[in-house]
Amino acid sequence: MEIDFRSLDPTQCYSLMIRAITPRPIAWVSTISPRGIPNLAPFSYFAGVGSSPPTLMFSTSLKSDGTPKDTQRNVEANGEFVVNIVPYSLRNPMAISAGEFPYEESEFEHAGLTPIPSRLVEPPRLLESPINFECRVHEIVKIGSATAVFGIIQWMHVDDRILNGEQKIDPELVDSIGRMGGLSYSRTCDRFEIK
Repeated sequence: MEIDFRSLDPTQCYSLMIRAITPRPIAWVSTISPRGIPNLAPFSYFAGVGSSPPTLMFSTSLKSDGTPKDTQRNVEANGEFVVNIVPYSLRNPMAISAGEFPYEESEFEHAGLTPIPSRLVEPPRLLESPINFECRVHEIVKIGSATAVFGIIQWMHVDDRILNGEQKIDPELVDSIGRMGGLSYSRTCDRFEIK
């Protein structure tokens, strides 16, 4: 099969991309509104960009009504966010937080999750997540209906329970999930090494 992306509409492009770019890690992004209301939303267009400076990127699209998502509005307003990693145990609350709630209605409350203060940024981090990256915006790039947010990591929180005997993060203990195509997800349980 050969596919000319120039002839496709955005829905067709999205369908092909989310089934081909797999697994996609999930940035569970917490932000805060100008009035101090915390927001939490998952994004599967997410990646580490580089380590000097330590940089993350996530991308958000427009809501179904064509307006920016709450995360984008908040990041543009205060320039800070926290990326929380999603373990398998939090898959259902993560799915709840993906809903379209009114602006300044906290997904933390809807999903039964706990916002706690971050060390260096104003948005809260997620207590239940085993890894949190506090970030300050480096650049926001708009490409069509997508907005890519690049953030420089300021501080990282790691739950001691996911460390191995060498005090390194153990992927098996993190048990993070990723997006596949459609409604499918994957776990990081089946790993192998290549020398």
